[in-house]
Amino acid sequence: MDRKTYKKNRKNKRIRKRMMLIGVPLFLLIASGLVYGGYLYTKAQNVANDSFEEVEGREQSNLREKEVDPDIDNVSVLFLGVDGSESRENASGFENGTTRTDAIILATLNNDDKSVKLTSIPRDTLAYIPEVGREDKINHAHAFGGPKASMEAVEELLNVPVDYYVRMNFYAFMDVVDALGGVEVDVPFDMTEMNSEDKKNAIILNEGTQTVNGEEALAFVRSRYQDSDIARGGRQQEVIEAILTKSKSVGSINKYADVIDAVGDNMKTNMRFSEMRSFITYAANSDLNVDSQTLQGEGVYYNNIYYYEAYADQLAEVQSDLREHLDLPLAAQESESSGFSSEADSSEDLYDEENNW
Repeated sequence: MDRKTYKKNRKNKRIRKRMMLIGVPLFLLIASGLVYGGYLYTKAQNVANDSFEEVEGREQSNLREKEVDPDIDNVSVLFLGVDGSESRENASGFENGTTRTDAIILATLNNDDKSVKLTSIPRDTLAYIPEVGREDKINHAHAFGGPKASMEAVEELLNVPVDYYVRMNFYAFMDVVDALGGVEVDVPFDMTEMNSEDKKNAIILNEGTQTVNGEEALAFVRSRYQDSDIARGGRQQEVIEAILTKSKSVGSINKYADVIDAVGDNMKTNMRFSEMRSFITYAANSDLNVDSQTLQGEGVYYNNIYYYEAYADQLAEVQSDLREHLDLPLAAQESESSGFSSEADSSEDLYDEENNW
């Protein structure tokens, strides 16, 4: 498929809803306060307080002139999905076993019209990482320096400030599914997959519509070797839609406390509860406008290492779009391609196909 056809097919396509598995728990945390009052509100507040974690060495974005107030300002939130099992941390190839991010999505929120833009950044995107002073896959940033390094790398790539982060462990995904009593999916073919502890052939799913638990749902969305990443994205979208459908059912309302517990055990954020409350007006807006996009590009190899390189013209469009959404002055200079640098890590490919979603 040539580039023109690829771009035509991909243009304006909504981001895979699999990325929403990072955002859904946060919005459940916020929206639950609207469901049945004081008990959940207090529970959500306690969970949020326990999840709070400052970004060491970073008070605010260098692209901000002053500290933002989400009650009145347009802000951005970086959602980071990590797969932090002990076995994967130990096998990560990074100092202290720090994990890479398997999912990266930047949400920009316009306070005037209560609109949200979700921008997905493929994990293999070639980007400059200030933490180490060179280009590398953007999902390595978190392993190099945690949320701070990821926030700075995304700022460098998209040329917009990143005000907050929310880091979710993908085990929250399983816990949320279990808290809801399982979700219904349509398994397209017989599947045999590893479980959450990477034990091979531990999960067996037969073709057909069925209710799956957390472990089975994780295997369902992880599977890719029998079809493709695109098909896997469709399965992940299917599960997220199933979670949303189940969470809105009357019978699930009394399970929200368990959902909040699942979120709280697996979330870290630099947002205080008072700042989270500012987003209730977004969650409560029945006409909430959510626009989704993914950073488009193509696979390339540098020194026999695979990267996803964003198209320069499309990257510039995304940068301008996000700056406009945040009501920031448009950048004076055009974006340049994130082309490979001689300082990029060419000695070893730290990306592990087996251990990443």
